[in-house]
Amino acid sequence: MSRSCIICHKAEIRGNSVQTKGVAKKKGGIGKHTTSITRRTFKPNLQKVTTLVKGKPKKVLICTKCLKKNKVTKI
Repeated sequence: MSRSCIICHKAEIRGNSVQTKGVAKKKGGIGKHTTSITRRTFKPNLQKVTTLVKGKPKKVLICTKCLKKNKVTKI
């Protein structure tokens, strides 16, 4: 089971980590050159919050964006 926010369904996504070498042309160098590309995951900032679900208190995972927007009421 994937860990995701129960409100906005935000889950982890895959991307690349790019390592570069050299000095940028803007700073007087000959430019940046890619040396390696590796896969990585971007994970959401999930918090365990106790809230009411169907009238009963339950611990659920909520992303911090939804917590800030008060989409759920904490107990």
